[in-house]
Amino acid sequence: MTVSPHHVLRRPSPNRASHVAFGLAGTFALLVGTAAPALADTESAGTADLAADIDELLADPALEGATNGVVVRSLSEGDVLYESEPGTALVPASNTKLLTSVAALEVLGTDHRFTTTVSASDQPVGGVVEGDLHLTGGGDPTLTVGRYDELAADVAAAGVTEVTGDLLADDTLFDDQRLPETWDPSDEPYAYAAQVSALTVATDTTYDTGVVNVTVKPGAAAGDPVSVNVSPDVGYVAVEATASTGSADSAAGLSITRESGTNTITVSGSLPAGGGAQAQLTTVDEPTDLAAAVFADALEENGVEVHGEVGRAETPQDAVRIAESTSAELADILVPFLKLSNNGHAEMLVKTIAQETTGEGTWAAGLPEVEAALNRLGLKTEGVELADGSGLTRANKIPAEVITELLAVTREQPWSDTWESALPVAGNPDPMVGGTLASRMVATAAAGNVHAKTGSMTGVSALSGYVTTADGEELVFSILNNGYTGAAPRPIQDAIAVRLAEFSRDEATAGTPEPVAPLLAESRSASSSYDVPEIESIERLDELECTWAGAC
Repeated sequence: MTVSPHHVLRRPSPNRASHVAFGLAGTFALLVGTAAPALADTESAGTADLAADIDELLADPALEGATNGVVVRSLSEGDVLYESEPGTALVPASNTKLLTSVAALEVLGTDHRFTTTVSASDQPVGGVVEGDLHLTGGGDPTLTVGRYDELAADVAAAGVTEVTGDLLADDTLFDDQRLPETWDPSDEPYAYAAQVSALTVATDTTYDTGVVNVTVKPGAAAGDPVSVNVSPDVGYVAVEATASTGSADSAAGLSITRESGTNTITVSGSLPAGGGAQAQLTTVDEPTDLAAAVFADALEENGVEVHGEVGRAETPQDAVRIAESTSAELADILVPFLKLSNNGHAEMLVKTIAQETTGEGTWAAGLPEVEAALNRLGLKTEGVELADGSGLTRANKIPAEVITELLAVTREQPWSDTWESALPVAGNPDPMVGGTLASRMVATAAAGNVHAKTGSMTGVSALSGYVTTADGEELVFSILNNGYTGAAPRPIQDAIAVRLAEFSRDEATAGTPEPVAPLLAESRSASSSYDVPEIESIERLDELECTWAGAC
């Protein structure tokens, strides 16, 4: 394969015998080799050495046929240390979330909160609401079952004991388009492609929205049926289980899916007798109605009787507010959003941005407003095409140089530290710190140093963020790999990031890396899988951008 990078600094061709050695767990050490030959006055030994090493990594057979947009830029010195295909618009996968989150901070501010309200059609008299009770969504991506229960308890604490009419859910802050047009319909059952609503339910720890948790346990002996539990269990979904218990030495082979347009979840396959349970987040159709069902159940548990039905309607302007639930600040919500690469949060933020700026909670209004917000910050968005806010569509296009410029301009904003701290941190095992980089670059110069956003789809992988060099120089970088045919080239991205962490302008730091392709299979497993309590990854999630419920 021929690699044609476009370096800003000219250099002779070094000839060195040093290499990058990779460990079996996806970690690696950079070893100093023989000295490089004399260099031109326009570049340092360290700069030429860095460029040669990145060239070699991008020439690895694992990237054969790929287009690689790579830019490394110094924030300290202001120069570009390396670039290859910098202006080529490439599919960014979840690096799209960098743009969405920055736009949200610019439009909404770090202190923005999302409010969900409960109102009555008339002032309650003697604890009775004569008429309907309205549950109005405010686009909160973190409204858990527990918070719905607290909201119901607040209604009861306000003295309400009875509602003669209906419980009506209002999700009209956003439009009723649940999924972007360019998303693959076959992804719809999976948590990373959940439907979007201004009134939804979030899971307790990962804040995935519009999903239920399906847990399947094997029977006591081979041939026994499996047991299936759904949470929240409010009767919103039906389960058709044909799965059975296999022999103790059989392999687990379980499928949990949902047909589009229905709320029937099908569980098939088998689990070995004596084996552990398997669980998976599965999306629902019409998440607004799930939210209403959860709240209806919470009202009953808190002693509030609703005589009518559970349905949907817009809240009257003169409705009397009874209670409300307010989210944490956007600054705090960014942590699960970016650390865990939550697609639903991104899409809800796009529609919130649209509602805030245009009065219309739609993708059609929101996506242009994302670009407009970035432009106001001084970012030029030539070559940028946005069809969603999360990066699950292949219709998004962003050049690597735009991403590094974004990383640079955010440093000028008062919320810069808040945003950067919400990015995953390499090698930190805490999910709310390391996020999607928890198991990558462990025990290297990049661990605890690199703050970066991942991105992954079949044939698309990305890593962009910040790193501090061995000399304390602050760099931004973006790596966009499109069109490879094998495993995700995360070890190559990690090697580049570690190389940047060990970079010194004054001396050659490493040398020509040895090919990493033979280690891709082992490294990929170690660098992209996470132990998540009670959640089992489904097979396809390793090749798709998703939330913490799978792997990114």
